[in-house]
Amino acid sequence: MENGILKSELGGHWYLDDPQHLAHEINTYLNAVHPEPVEKLIALILPHAGYRYSGMVAAHGIKLLEGRNIKRVIVMGPSHRVAMLESVSIPDASHIETPLGLVPLDREAISNLWKHEGFESHARAHQGEHSVQIELPFLQQVLDDFTLIPIVCGQLTANSAAKIGKQLLPLLNEETLFVISTDFTHYGRSFDYVPFEDKIKHRIHELDMGAFDLIRERNQEGFIDYVETTGATICGIGPLSILLSILSDGASVDLLKYENSGDLTDDWSHCVSYISAAVSGHWKKSDKPSGATDSKGDLTDADKAYLLAVARHRIAAKFSKRAAPPRGHISMAMQEEMGAFVTLHKHGQLRGCIGEIFPRRSLFDAVEEQAVNAAFHDPRFPTLREDELLDIDIEISALTPPRKIDSYEEIEIGRHGIVLSQQMQSAVFLPQVATEQGWGRETALSYLAEKAGLMSDAWKTDCEFHVFEAIVFGE
Repeated sequence: MENGILKSELGGHWYLDDPQHLAHEINTYLNAVHPEPVEKLIALILPHAGYRYSGMVAAHGIKLLEGRNIKRVIVMGPSHRVAMLESVSIPDASHIETPLGLVPLDREAISNLWKHEGFESHARAHQGEHSVQIELPFLQQVLDDFTLIPIVCGQLTANSAAKIGKQLLPLLNEETLFVISTDFTHYGRSFDYVPFEDKIKHRIHELDMGAFDLIRERNQEGFIDYVETTGATICGIGPLSILLSILSDGASVDLLKYENSGDLTDDWSHCVSYISAAVSGHWKKSDKPSGATDSKGDLTDADKAYLLAVARHRIAAKFSKRAAPPRGHISMAMQEEMGAFVTLHKHGQLRGCIGEIFPRRSLFDAVEEQAVNAAFHDPRFPTLREDELLDIDIEISALTPPRKIDSYEEIEIGRHGIVLSQQMQSAVFLPQVATEQGWGRETALSYLAEKAGLMSDAWKTDCEFHVFEAIVFGE
């Protein structure tokens, strides 16, 4: 890298390195395809092999971008060379250079992403990595001016994929395109994948379509299970998992083109499958707190009802061993590592509230323990009596991880919970506290400073602030 410019190494290997010849090659592919128009296009799934193998397949997706007002593209592909557990990498560069010129990176958005868990910058992850860079000349040829967020994806669990997706959601507006770069089945002994040796073409197609059907259904859990069960060598599992975690229920994933390198080489002993697909519709709403959902989706109404029932049962069980436990399934959303507070009210008045800010265990486990603590161990209130049990209402706040902010001026009342700290003294308000009390930011901070044992105006100097968000639900 020189002067902040990451020079792509793919020219002359994965595609032509002469600008005019490369542009002509891309135009040849684009002029040969005529996909049906797609309304509300939000993302593409594209292959990332050498253009002579997958260029025509990729063109079916890229063709849809002609004439569209796209100002930013997020391209995400898997890491083929560098192991990165539970993380993704964005290069610390100002531009990426291809034979068709420089592509500027969206430095402001990238800097904000780096602040979040799971987003890093590994220089080696981008050196010679083709999964992201292979898409750039195609994009340069059809789009005018656009900025880029290039993301190389490591090995992700379903939960970490969902967390990363949540941080991307605020960037996914009408002028931003999300590109998932992945090849599908890699068949052959060199790929260490020979699950069958007869009817190879037919069975590879069947294997790929089984995976794609689950993608089309937006079934992240089913897709991951399918790959694990079949051993399907789909390299972009992580990027696809992220995509599926943030699609709304109404989104559509439509196949544009499917092909296998065996169709071109007639060598079915060593072949790779390519898919081009269009994603249309809407993303999940990004106004929900990041980190407050699991890889399988948001906390559902059933999840919330079950957590509230669990909290009530844990309290009731302290009075009677005959208390019937709630019946329900502990969903993946409830298994997400999150902070949580349990709040008790009696006839509208606070009767206990205890929780944990920093995530260290599943939401389910946190609610179980903090329900008991709120009822019996809040030092501000006497221990809850059995005759009060029917009079209390339970409220649960599922929290995002706190993040440090530079100034209290960044605090948004009604959205942010606040942690104020000065040396060894600290205090916290949940997001709903200031709203319920009718406080503005300065008033809330004054009360919070007093809660921490400080002077009411201590928040103005020498204090650190962390903010978090919450999904709040109650009986």
